[in-house]
Amino acid sequence: MGSVSLKIGDGTARFRRASLCSSAVNILMLFSVLTTNLFALYAFTSSPKDHQNHLLLRNHKNISLISEQVSLILREIAVSQKKLAKMEKELLGYESLDLSRPNLANELKVYLQPHQLPLGKDSKTGITEMVASVGHSCEKSVDLLSQYMAYKVSGPCPDDWSLAQKLILRGCEPLPRRRCFSKSVPKVGLYPFPTSLWKPVGDKNVTWSGLGCKSFECLNNKKLSRDCVGCFDLVNGYENQRFVKARGKNDFLIDDVLALGGGGIRIGFDIGGGSGTFAARMAERNVTVISNTLNIDAPFSEFIAARGLFALFLSLDHRFPFYDNVFDLVHASSGLDIGGKPEKLEFLMFDIDRILRAGGLFWLDNFYCANEEKKRELTRLIERFGYKKLKWVTGEKADAAGSGKLEVYLSAVLQKPVRV
Repeated sequence: MGSVSLKIGDGTARFRRASLCSSAVNILMLFSVLTTNLFALYAFTSSPKDHQNHLLLRNHKNISLISEQVSLILREIAVSQKKLAKMEKELLGYESLDLSRPNLANELKVYLQPHQLPLGKDSKTGITEMVASVGHSCEKSVDLLSQYMAYKVSGPCPDDWSLAQKLILRGCEPLPRRRCFSKSVPKVGLYPFPTSLWKPVGDKNVTWSGLGCKSFECLNNKKLSRDCVGCFDLVNGYENQRFVKARGKNDFLIDDVLALGGGGIRIGFDIGGGSGTFAARMAERNVTVISNTLNIDAPFSEFIAARGLFALFLSLDHRFPFYDNVFDLVHASSGLDIGGKPEKLEFLMFDIDRILRAGGLFWLDNFYCANEEKKRELTRLIERFGYKKLKWVTGEKADAAGSGKLEVYLSAVLQKPVRV
């Protein structure tokens, strides 16, 4: 028979290798049974006829003793197998979820149940069963996870996208798949591309459940982040001038940055894409950009999609779902600062480096530096990668909220080197 190689769904299914320890235990069990049978055969065939009754009695005692020893061995094997199974579950992380606990959604149990491969062990990978993919930190929020998986199969999904996002932000990513129909919002008045890039998005084209504001007018009067102040106003605000008209020396123009790429910029990734304006400007120049976003206090994902752009609903704690060296450009702003320990930013920077091709550009756009130490830490981190500094500007500008306070920002365009 040939080897079996499976690709399940979108490639997120994970597999578990057959345990070498489990195989060794099974071999030991088989050896014990064979040894018992040989002892019994020898005992019954090696006795002289004239001492048959006496030896039969003695053999019976020997067999009883051997049976007790075999039973003891089998009990030890059972205990060892349980210990091995527990160790495997702890190593796999998510399988430490106690699926026997009460009030746990049945759909969660069904989803996490491992399934044997239909043709047995795969000769190439050694895997024996298919295991569903789910974030290891889900165990810490198992009650919320069970609530997320409590629904009627083939029925409407609960209106709980905010619950899903809460789980993601707690590290429960990826979430388990569900067998229910998500709520459909009629998209009325959408414009064809590229007209859609700069046309206002109607309030009825997005979902407002779980949000404080119920209209884009409300959102435009709020400072959602340093990079999103009035960012949903595509007509009257500054949004329609971004990247084509500079307000300060830290604001690089798209055409200038593209010229640094030597004409080789075709696809890009925007981290913390806001309302999608960077991707819109790039689309006007025939560059395809994927915008990474979450719906923190606003319907960013739906707004970006309504503009005819690609929104990727993903937290920055998740490994980017792209192969190595595929992007010509990675753009990031203050959303890159995910806080916490310096190692957290290091992990993120190494993943950015992974998906950016050699010769590609990393555009750090108006990164907010809380203090000089923060700027030095970021500078040291960037220099570790050996990128060529094509542009590097540090400057002050007023707080976007209008307080008048001056803040320090770093903007840079860096080129990834070729590494052998």
